[in-house]
Amino acid sequence: PALGLFLFTIARDPLRIIILIAGAFFWLVSLLLSSLIWFIAVKASDPRDEPLQKGLLIFGVMFSVLLQEAFRFLYYKLLRKAIEGLVALSEDGCSPISIQQMAYVAGVGFGLMSGAFSMINLLADALGPGTVGIYGDSQLYFLTSAFMTMVLIFLHTFWGILFFHGCEHRRWWEITVVVVMHLAVSGSTFCNPLYVGSLVPSYLLMAAAAVWAYLLSGGSAQNLRRFLLCKS
Repeated sequence: PALGLFLFTIARDPLRIIILIAGAFFWLVSLLLSSLIWFIAVKASDPRDEPLQKGLLIFGVMFSVLLQEAFRFLYYKLLRKAIEGLVALSEDGCSPISIQQMAYVAGVGFGLMSGAFSMINLLADALGPGTVGIYGDSQLYFLTSAFMTMVLIFLHTFWGILFFHGCEHRRWWEITVVVVMHLAVSGSTFCNPLYVGSLVPSYLLMAAAAVWAYLLSGGSAQNLRRFLLCKS
């Protein structure tokens, strides 16, 4: 599904591809900084203290979420400046891409990079040693991880739309909701290997975020019905 989003809505537009790659880069920088801080914290602590190490892991995940949202805000500010430049250079005084479209493409960029790193971690586990489930672990590890990766890609897409809308209209509560949802989804992964505790809430939040983003983008029930019936 994520590949379909890219092929049908982004791949044919060079400007959207540039925005996508830049968004992926911003997410990558946020991951690099959060990983560096977590690595330093782990090296500076006692590796034999299991409660402390678990606490550091939780801290690292939550800090990474906050850093990702901070970089999403920085990316919004950068794109806002880019729109002003595009308007100044255009002949008709209009930007070739709207802020709503930028929000969508930037969200896809964040999501695709997040999904790519999730896939890398899965492939690393698949290489060994041993086989997942050989010591009584869940046999559904790879399948549930794939579904979790997909939901995170879509959530980043919807969060990008909601976040940019909140910044554009100075609705800071919308930004707060996005951050809380991101923290909730990331925190739910600590329920694993009880995968129902992470997948079900994540998909429910994705459905709510999808409806919300659709309405904020100008969508309506009538538009959706026309789309499903293939009417113009």
